[in-house]
Amino acid sequence: MTEWSDEAIQRLREAFEAARDPATGAAMSAYMRNLFPFLGIKGPARATFQREALAGMPRPSQDDLEALVRSLWSLPEREYQYAACDLLRRHARTLDADSLEFLKGLIQAKSWWDTVDTLASNVVGPVVQRHPGLREEMDRWIRDNDFWVARAAILHQLKFRQATDAVRLYAYCELRAPDTEFFIRKAIGWALREYSKTNAGSVRAFVAGHEAELSGLSKREALLWLNGGRRANQAHVQG
Repeated sequence: MTEWSDEAIQRLREAFEAARDPATGAAMSAYMRNLFPFLGIKGPARATFQREALAGMPRPSQDDLEALVRSLWSLPEREYQYAACDLLRRHARTLDADSLEFLKGLIQAKSWWDTVDTLASNVVGPVVQRHPGLREEMDRWIRDNDFWVARAAILHQLKFRQATDAVRLYAYCELRAPDTEFFIRKAIGWALREYSKTNAGSVRAFVAGHEAELSGLSKREALLWLNGGRRANQAHVQG
């Protein structure tokens, strides 16, 4: 702990505990397959409480931020991990290249799509984009036996748009195409779908050229926006 993180965790815990709603928490936990307990604070309210609790505090250093995130990740209720993800996203530019191993540890702890996807596209991606040498580390992540780490590698370019390294994206999709894990297949389709909004022809050609290798799920998701975009603007659930 640092002095900054010690004060921040106390403020956040006081604010969140005061808003605890057991009935809502039980419903939220049930929605997430009872994998995690919840305080029962919905997203908009949590963001408000979080902002108010930390108001007036100076901008954290990387050590401050990592110390606070570790503390939040150790707490049982899921809202604390959401708060950690929000803070990492907000202060992503504070993180240097050495932070990637720290982020990998978060992806592998209390893993589920809600935190993994946020970290992959909003934190890991920006860190890799600022430190291009880390792309080789992503090449290792995609081969990781932990499918959540591989999913993060597939999704880290999700918001890159024109800056997407298409060669790398397609190589990752091709490498993990035989994977039977739902969250890998869904991630492949989602990553391709997002890139199709930037380069439709390229994605169509890739899917057509890998018809046999890609799962039906990956292909459907990849072409969803191109085939009418019925769900293109819907909030994603489980990738």
